[in-house]
Amino acid sequence: MNVKDLVKKYESYVIEQRRWFHQHAELSWQEFETTAHIEEELRSMGVEPQKFDGLTGCWAIIKGGKSDEHSKTILLRADIDALPTVEKTDIPYKSIHEGVMHACGHDSHAAMLLGAVKILVEMKDELEGNVKLIFQGGEETAIGAQKYVEQGILEGVDATFAEHISTWLPSPYYSIPDGPQTASSDEFKVLVHGMATHGGLPQLGKDAVTTAAAIIMNLQPLVARENDPRNASVITIGKVEAGYQYNIVASEAVLHGNVRDFSKEHRKEIAKRIEEVAVYTAKAYGCEAEVIYEWKTGPVVHEDIEFNELVRTAATKLFGEELVRKDPPITGSDDFAYFCQDIPGVFAFVGGGNAEKNCSYPHHHELFNVDEDSFVRGTGLFAQTALDYCKR
Repeated sequence: MNVKDLVKKYESYVIEQRRWFHQHAELSWQEFETTAHIEEELRSMGVEPQKFDGLTGCWAIIKGGKSDEHSKTILLRADIDALPTVEKTDIPYKSIHEGVMHACGHDSHAAMLLGAVKILVEMKDELEGNVKLIFQGGEETAIGAQKYVEQGILEGVDATFAEHISTWLPSPYYSIPDGPQTASSDEFKVLVHGMATHGGLPQLGKDAVTTAAAIIMNLQPLVARENDPRNASVITIGKVEAGYQYNIVASEAVLHGNVRDFSKEHRKEIAKRIEEVAVYTAKAYGCEAEVIYEWKTGPVVHEDIEFNELVRTAATKLFGEELVRKDPPITGSDDFAYFCQDIPGVFAFVGGGNAEKNCSYPHHHELFNVDEDSFVRGTGLFAQTALDYCKR
């Protein structure tokens, strides 16, 4: 049997698994029951799961029947954590954990990868290389993948592949472009230090609020004028804290911001410029400023054209060229970027949107749901990509 035949054979299994994961949603780094369930499923397939030191999730490896010391190894990744969201769907398998919901599709990712493992095990004798698997916790923290990289998950890996089911992309399409697929996402705080005084005697103080407002305005040209408009870059100040009394000039203010970028180089440059703008603007207003910058996840960029084409060819082989699109990148982010910093990686979007089935709500929405008919395409692409890559 080929991959397409086996996908249909295991379609009901994948749906069953996805519903189990959805019903037993767990937050980042609390995916204990989820991990145990995955380990049990892998063992039932004859695949021995391995634990991480101090982390949830697990990994395993399938060694191909035709592999040798020169064979390639590909890493397939699925994230498994849920969100702190109160589910408002009326589906029979809604989350049993109040305030925790799979509202981003990670339940689907885990189920589709388990389905792909079943296929790869059944086709093991035809596998010319090795397939490493990771069921990753903590993706919603934006730095979860980094912890697994630090524990050596990429050792011996030549390329990596992951998928994200997406309601903005209608079922039955894929989106596998060249170049950027998702943006980076970093956080920063600007601490503004002034000097308090009576509101009626402002000349005796240093106004942290006015200074903070000036910093906010002065950050905008970093995107609007300094950045090449062909590179999408976003600076958001989403939260401002300042003062404690209406008639007192505030001595302190804190700005909380987020930066998103498709360029690895500009991501570094804009961080430097944010600090310069904040410090020198504050100085001009007689205050001081310090910037605390928290590097989260970089952009996912499909840089290896040959590998990109291999994945698109795998999708075409399964379901036809007309279903394979190259949509523009999105400014959402995914910590899969850590897995493909130094090796080729592809992060394919699998269309799960279907308005007729009420599967059109955005990700992170309390009514989020996906078209389960899309699972055959996600499962199949995991398996076919691994098989084809190992033939290189």
